[in-house]
Amino acid sequence: MSTGVLLLHGSSGTPDLDRARLLEAEGYDVLAPRWNVTHEVPLESFPLAELAHHDRLVVMGSSWGAEAALLLGALDERVDAVVAFAPSAYVWGRNLEDGSQRSAWTWQVEPLPFVPLDLDWKSEDDPPSYTGLYRQSLRRAPEQARIPVERINQVLLIAGGDDKVWPAVEFAEEIARRRAEQATRIVMVPDAGHRAVLPGEEPKTAGQRMARGGTEAADRKLGTRAWPEILELLGA
Repeated sequence: MSTGVLLLHGSSGTPDLDRARLLEAEGYDVLAPRWNVTHEVPLESFPLAELAHHDRLVVMGSSWGAEAALLLGALDERVDAVVAFAPSAYVWGRNLEDGSQRSAWTWQVEPLPFVPLDLDWKSEDDPPSYTGLYRQSLRRAPEQARIPVERINQVLLIAGGDDKVWPAVEFAEEIARRRAEQATRIVMVPDAGHRAVLPGEEPKTAGQRMARGGTEAADRKLGTRAWPEILELLGA
């Protein structure tokens, strides 16, 4: 059985090429496209069709890429499984320069319902942590903004308990609750941050200035624990 992997980066805008090489070394066909991190990104723009000849198709993403991966798993019937690093349980808004907000994603031309960010929130940390922003914004989250994770066949969630970008463990636990009848695995390390480091990877440094939490040792511990789970899912 052949497996194709669509690998989606997060808001850094930098493809996870180290991760792609690790997966390719295990015999998987991997696409790691650079995508434009902006608002109303068409989910159909990700190149799933280029992997459709495989027996099994897995979408793997980090942070905003995990948000996209879970949406693709829920909305595109070609996807067999999702691996989500620092996942979100919701579709989020993106801020525009004019102060308005738009959905992060569209599907079949229509913007998806989203949780608007609370623009009155201010970080008290330096560099800024945004977990408080996401928790506060969820107080007015529309029900339709939940990612319909119940539709995905298999899900593996990888999260750090010290994530300072958004509350990834809380999101992972919510996803698992909503998928109580389906195959869901969570790998979590309490003192890891937003960016897990798999064995053979170097820590990623690209992206805007912000607190991401964790330490290199803890982030590597999370990656080490996640790696066998990833290989098991890919080989299922």
